[in-house]
Amino acid sequence: MKAIWNNTVVAESDETLVVENNHYFPPESIKKEYFEESGTHTVCPWKGQASYYNLAVNGEENKDAAWYYPETSDLARQIKGYVAFWKGVEVVE
Repeated sequence: MKAIWNNTVVAESDETLVVENNHYFPPESIKKEYFEESGTHTVCPWKGQASYYNLAVNGEENKDAAWYYPETSDLARQIKGYVAFWKGVEVVE
C-alpha cells in the first residue's frame, strides 16, 4: 500500500493493518522527512487518544493529515504507533 499526497509517496508498506476502513502503516514505513508533529489530539472511545502529524511536501502543508495512537487501549494494541491518513491523502495499492 502507498499513501500519496501532493504527488509524493509519504508512506509505503506491504504490512498495513485495516481498522474501520483505514489502512494503518507501520511507523518504520513512513517517510519521516514529510511529517511534522501537530499539537492536535482527539479521543476514540475504544482506541484511546490519537496524536496527529502535519504533512509538508513540496512547500505545501496538509494540517493534521495523519494520525496515530502512541498509547492504545488493550483492544487496539495491534495499531500502537501505526499511522493512518485522511484529508486528501490517497491510499492505493
